[in-house]
Amino acid sequence: MKPSRDIQRLIAIMAALRTPGTGCPWDLKQDFASIAPYTIEEAYEVADAIARGDLDDLKDELGDLLLQVVFHARMAEEQGVFTFDDVVLAITEKLIRRHPHVFGDTRDLTPDEVKGLWDRIKAEEKAERARRRGGTDDDEAGALAGVPVSCPALTRALKLQQKASKVGFDWNDPRAVLSKIREEADEVEAALDANDKNAAGGEIGDLIFALVNLARHLDLDPDAALRSTNAKFERRFAAIEAALTRQGKTPSGATLAEMDALWDEAKAAERDTACQDTGIAPVKRART
Repeated sequence: MKPSRDIQRLIAIMAALRTPGTGCPWDLKQDFASIAPYTIEEAYEVADAIARGDLDDLKDELGDLLLQVVFHARMAEEQGVFTFDDVVLAITEKLIRRHPHVFGDTRDLTPDEVKGLWDRIKAEEKAERARRRGGTDDDEAGALAGVPVSCPALTRALKLQQKASKVGFDWNDPRAVLSKIREEADEVEAALDANDKNAAGGEIGDLIFALVNLARHLDLDPDAALRSTNAKFERRFAAIEAALTRQGKTPSGATLAEMDALWDEAKAAERDTACQDTGIAPVKRART
């Protein structure tokens, strides 16, 4: 079988991999639950390629993510539930239904009006899903309904806050959220003073939730912000390791004070590089 740009070739390859007797033993062993973690991982790898600005990598990662869709669709087809074509039909129907200002008679809407229209159509869809399942709209009427428990914690916190905000349960000023963050940090400290590890865990969760809230109020993606900080930490720690290697040392053989000083050097070097890129002269400042 040869590679192809035709989506049907990918579907045929997946079918071959899942064919008993001649297919791949690993692929045949999988089910929806076992594949789900890979689906989440591939989505994150797409986001990582975007964050790194690596479009060649993005092409490959999008292919990996598409494979996950085809894999799930194949398993559903084997159970007689739906096919890949049904998946395509469902999303095309949804996009057309949710964009009457593009595909229908509604025209000349502002971005805010489009968002309001989108929310109204989603609410109608939710009510229809409830009716199809033999329930009523009240089954999913809670303001926080519809946020999957399986969402990554940061993402779920953000979605819960967004839903609560729609019914008026929200701070009206980012600085009020910042004040809440300070309050939560004080409560973490109180738990530490009491040597209460369980209480500290709960307070740390409250602190993270408040930080997500501040990011939301500033129209920032908390997950993207944390990914950026992770990358910054990796970059600066790599600089520490490189500097220690030049000295014939390793991190385990260096003191914390030595590594802290090298961290400050890496941080200052990044700041100077950023200033050179923007044409702004670096400001001399004392070490902190």
